[in-house]
This record gives sequence, structure tokens and C-alpha cells, in this order.
Amino acid sequence: MGAALRYVVVAVVSAAVALAASHFARGFMPMQHGSELHQLMHERLDLSAEQKQEIDRLEADFAGKRRNLDERLRASNADLARAIESEHQIGPKVTGAVDASHMAMGELQKATLAHVFAMRAVLTPEQQVIFDREIARALTAPDHR
Repeated sequence: MGAALRYVVVAVVSAAVALAASHFARGFMPMQHGSELHQLMHERLDLSAEQKQEIDRLEADFAGKRRNLDERLRASNADLARAIESEHQIGPKVTGAVDASHMAMGELQKATLAHVFAMRAVLTPEQQVIFDREIARALTAPDHR
């Protein structure tokens, strides 16, 4: 395989890996925060003024954490792309980069779940029933993206 073709293949594979890792991470997020979950919290649960204030605070706190974790995931995917380009096989750099990418995805998932549970704690028992049902539905529904 010529050098130019090899670089094209590496670039395509790197992009595919980055996209797959991003999709994989989103697949573990209970609903896409800011869309379905936000709609559930603010439109379907009839929150009190105090609940709205606390949920808004939790969402603001999580937004910063989420940005940092998303950036870490993007950086780990870039490291993986460089490792693939460097080794052209599953070698120690690629393996290490895959492990780092999985760690970043896991931290994002854990932080998201901690955020979900923090919001759940603000709800009344009746609201929690609806919330729990919707979270379970989002985690078990076929992917329609």
C-alpha cells in the first residue's frame, strides 16, 4: 500500500473511531441532557418554584462538568487518532489510547448519572415515579438517531 493511500486509510479509520466513541458515550447517557431530560424536568413534572431553582442550580453546575468531560473525551479521541496514525496496528500506543478513551467515556457516564440522581433527589415521590419510568424508557428504547 502506498504512503498516500495509507494516510487516507488512517484518516478515515481515525474519523470512524472518533465517531464511534462519541456515539458509544451518548448511548450510555440517560436521555440527551438538555433535550428530553430538560423537557421532562421542566414541562412534565409540575415542579414547585423551589424545585425549579434547585434543578436550575444542578443543571448549571453540571454544564461546566459536562464541558470539561466532553473536552477530555475529544482529546482522548484525538490521541487515539494519532496513535493509529503512528502504529497502523493495535500496538501499545493504540491500546493505551483506547483505554484512555474508555476512561473518559466512563467518567462522563458516571458524572451524568450522578447528575440524574441529584435531580431525582429534588423530586417528590410522585414525581420520582414518572422520572424513573422515563429514564428507564430512555435507556431501553431502540436508538432512533
